[in-house]
Amino acid sequence: MTSETSRERVVAILIYPGFTALDMIGPYDVLATLPDTKVHLVAETSDLVMTDTGILGVQPTATMADISTPDVFLVPGGPGTMAVLENKQVLEWIKTVHETSTWTTSVCTGSLILGAAGLLEGLIATTYWASQQFSDRFGATFVAERYVQEGKIVTAAGVSAGVNMVIFLASQLADDEIAQVIELALEYDPTPPFGTGSISKATEKIANLALKLIRDRTAA
Repeated sequence: MTSETSRERVVAILIYPGFTALDMIGPYDVLATLPDTKVHLVAETSDLVMTDTGILGVQPTATMADISTPDVFLVPGGPGTMAVLENKQVLEWIKTVHETSTWTTSVCTGSLILGAAGLLEGLIATTYWASQQFSDRFGATFVAERYVQEGKIVTAAGVSAGVNMVIFLASQLADDEIAQVIELALEYDPTPPFGTGSISKATEKIANLALKLIRDRTAA
């Protein structure tokens, strides 16, 4: 069983079948760089968890039974989100860890999982641009921001926005200087070649093709 009695800060990143790898890997790289921090990849069982491509598998480092009081909790998104919304065991675990966490966070459609656990009622939150309509289902108000803080809950927009969110989180867990050092160490200075990374900047054709890509990936 994983010990939670050390002085190390405990971070739990939930992984589940069909999550998007970058939703987890980006935040993992930032959080694992923080001093005195132990990051666990937590799943229902110790079995290999396949990402949304069906090709890349991730080995959990702990199960939900091992981790009950993490300091920081993060839920990635991905096509597998919809199944988790109906998984009562996972949702109950999320409610439990949220009670004692310092920070409860999500990336992409991971915010819908927080919503299904009843954590976003009456809050402002963000999620993946193509899933914003689901926010109302859970009593949240969607805003088109890279990340949104509401008390100890921080939600990030789609995929790459998770890096923005956890660099902010690093400044809160450590300090601004360490967060800036991590940002430089990762050389996080995005200059996208086409500038269509936001729905507000993309043409209708590109948006429709992106939706088709998402549907195809989900079906796979």
